Formats: sequence, C-alpha cells, structure tokens
Amino acid sequence: MPGDASTGTFLQGLERGLAVIRAFSTEAPSLTLSEVARAVGITPATARRILLTLEELGYVRSDNRRFSLTPRVLALGWAYLSSLDLGELAGPFMEELSAKTRESCSIATLDLPDIVYVARVPTSRIMTVALGVGARLPAYPTSMGRVLLSALPDEDLTAYLETLQAEPLTDRTLTDPDDLRASIAQARVDGYALVDQELELGLRSIAAPIHNSRGRVIAALNVSAHASRSTPTSLCEEFLPHLQEAATQITTALTHRGNF
Repeated sequence: MPGDASTGTFLQGLERGLAVIRAFSTEAPSLTLSEVARAVGITPATARRILLTLEELGYVRSDNRRFSLTPRVLALGWAYLSSLDLGELAGPFMEELSAKTRESCSIATLDLPDIVYVARVPTSRIMTVALGVGARLPAYPTSMGRVLLSALPDEDLTAYLETLQAEPLTDRTLTDPDDLRASIAQARVDGYALVDQELELGLRSIAAPIHNSRGRVIAALNVSAHASRSTPTSLCEEFLPHLQEAATQITTALTHRGNF
C-alpha cells in the first residue's frame, strides 16, 4: 500500500507483526528466529523484537530456540467469526440439523477459559441462561468446550488444566483435572464429545468439530436436548450422524470459500 505509506497512515510494524503470525502453519507449526526472518523478509533483529512482543502479549510461546503460536491468536479472528462468515455460512446447515433433530444447535469457538457462541438456532428454551451470539460459557463442562479443548496441543491443555478452578455446577460436573483430561482425551479419540447434565441439570448435549482447510479445528457444532427427551444413547445413535454430517458440510463450505 505505497499510497498509504506516503501519507504516513501505513503502520509497517503492524504489517510485519501480522506477517510473522501468518508465517506459522500446519507445515511449520514452530519456527526459529532465523526461519521467521527469512519467511517474512525482515532482519533477524526485527524478527526478534516482533516475536518477543508477541510472546509478551501471549500470542507466541518459545523454548528459547523455537517459537510457536498459542491459542490466544484465535481471539484475533473473533470479530470476523461473530460478525459475518461462520454464522452466515453455517446458518442453512444448522437450520437443517435443527429440523432433523428437532432440537437446538449452536456453534462456538474457544477463547480460554471460555467458549464463545458465534451462531445459534434455538427451538425451545432448555437452559436457564439465555444464549446468543457472543455469549460465553466455561469450556470444561460443555460438549463444545470438550471438543475444542481436545484439539489443543498437549502443553496448552496441561497449562489450562493446571490453572483451572472448576466449579461443580451440578452433581454430575467433572471437576477433577485427571477426570477432565480423560474426558477430553476420549473426545479426541472419538471425534465428538457428549456431556450429560454437567453444565445444567436436565441438559444433555453432543458436539463435533468444524475444521478449516488445513484440518485445524476452528469451532465446534453441537445439538442440545432436554434430558426428558433424550438419553446419552439416543444422542449418539440418532443425533450424532446428523451432527457430523452438518459439521462436515460446514467445513467443506468454509474450504470452498477459502476461509480460515
């Protein structure tokens, strides 16, 4: 943007900082300072200043030699996710999912220690808490939270569990870090998570991941039902196939539009 640069409105430091973040990818999840400098086309001294700033802000971590992104970078895309693309694009698939299951469905992304709702198709009011786009819930007792946590690198999950002060929201809520880790690990193996009345008594939900074009989990889709209308078995046998189909359709649509 040479025109903007000539008027003094173009911030080269910001441009370079964003370029450093974009240098990381599935193929290059961790980079040395020299590799970042070469990838972005900047001097090692500039790369070092940017990386240390990002590390101080919590967007990057290092082991003194290699740098990698942290989950906090997801927050940079929150405005984009909530304001337009994901909710708008996923809407028809969520409407179809809700029609097939006759239950509410939602999409959320991870902003530790919470999940943040970015889209929702409600049917009947099954929770005491009103939920809409932008609503937050703790990640640990929710099906979408378990799916999103299962996609974290092991060291980030460990850091989350070590600092978590889980409250027993119901008598079914998992609060022990080892129990939570086991449940999250199971979600990683299964490719979905089911939560039975851990967030609120009478509420059951099941969630599946939504991926970007590189296979990274960027959100989760769930179906929620009242316990009087569902069982854990019915959620797995009747709802899960429809849920996974919708999650796959949303993933495919995101990939075709070139998002994320």
